Amino acid sequence: MDAPHRCARFRGVLGVGAESGWYLHPMIDSRLLDDLRGRIDAALRDSPAPEIERNLRAMLAAWFDRLDLVLREDFEVQKKLLERAQSRLAELEARIAELEARTPPKPPR
Repeated sequence: MDAPHRCARFRGVLGVGAESGWYLHPMIDSRLLDDLRGRIDAALRDSPAPEIERNLRAMLAAWFDRLDLVLREDFEVQKKLLERAQSRLAELEARIAELEARTPPKPPR
């Protein structure tokens, strides 16, 4: 069978759309597509992907535990407490400086 004849036969099975190019011809049985979908589903079910995912999650959880991480919310609470403490410390230092400025210096002995 020569090449142009094979192309004509191929076009007869798939069909050619004038505007959209190639398209599936209604001759293709939907059972074929259902069978293909079933085989793909079975392959995914039988694949080691869920086990790999489970092992990876366990490994990452153990790794994060060793890093001694904290939750973002806990970090934000501690950050606000530190900012408040720093602000209070600055106020107290200013007050001490003011009190020291008011007190006359002691004469040297």
